[in-house]
Amino acid sequence: MTETRFEGQVAVVTGAGGNPGLGRAHAMLLASRGAKVVVNDLGIGPDGRSVLPADPRAVVSEIEAAGGEAVADLHSVADEAGARAVIQTALDAWGRVDILVNNAGIGVVSGFDEIESTHLERVIGVHLMGSIWMCRAVWPHMRKAGYGRIVNTTSGGMWGMPGLTVYGTAKFGVYGLTRGLALEGGPYGIRVNAVSPGGVTNSFHHFYTIHDPEALQAFMGHQPAELVSPVVAYLAHRSCELTGGLFDSSGGTVTARLFGSTPGYSNPELTIEDVRDHLAEILDAGHLVIATDPRDAAETGNDEVVRILEPKPYQRL
Repeated sequence: MTETRFEGQVAVVTGAGGNPGLGRAHAMLLASRGAKVVVNDLGIGPDGRSVLPADPRAVVSEIEAAGGEAVADLHSVADEAGARAVIQTALDAWGRVDILVNNAGIGVVSGFDEIESTHLERVIGVHLMGSIWMCRAVWPHMRKAGYGRIVNTTSGGMWGMPGLTVYGTAKFGVYGLTRGLALEGGPYGIRVNAVSPGGVTNSFHHFYTIHDPEALQAFMGHQPAELVSPVVAYLAHRSCELTGGLFDSSGGTVTARLFGSTPGYSNPELTIEDVRDHLAEILDAGHLVIATDPRDAAETGNDEVVRILEPKPYQRL
């Protein structure tokens, strides 16, 4: 079996200073397979309050001790200038960026009416805007090179979980970003995918409790962060031509999260009562049409409308 390697490629992994942590695991795997890695982390930890500080320099030392090559970066991804500085770190060190893994984030578990407004804004700012700013910063370099791989991080929280409404909102936004950039990046050799990870990190005990000791031991032992990284690394590899995908990865299991639409009900004179009376037909999932590649116009909505739409030039504010 031919080993998947990354020699000659430069990867940026954000939020990679925690130990144990998903970003650290991604960075170390990529480096072990030959990539040069920018290990980015602001250093304030997964709760955003420095209760559990992270150190990208320690991860760099681990990579170097194992024979890899890496540099640390401590800029914030949550603002445009910081994101540009992260990418500049890679350019200053190695003159190129081939891979971006957007992993940075801060955790929150709270009721929707409980979370403080400033905390809400920080969660959206790091997860959603951080991914946007990082993609914006790397995009012109990848376009110019005619090549790039971006892997964004989503979450099971985007489907609805107690205490994760704001967090899940940000993560669903990240998937919307993934789909849009997959479409825009296609002609430039840029492939963009997303991974929803399940792995034990240093933030678990800060946010959750499992009272059953046996259940806790099983959870902690069967979901190491390192088992998510092979999926991220594959999607970051030159051989991967998939784009716009969403993959769940946890405990060594990988699944594809697919979106589908039902045949539905149609009436050119649709009424409220039609929706009420035909709801079962509208919801019937027996013949789903699955959306996979966003480059296929038929998958982005009403295909007849999509085919005739032509965007007008951008109008600046």
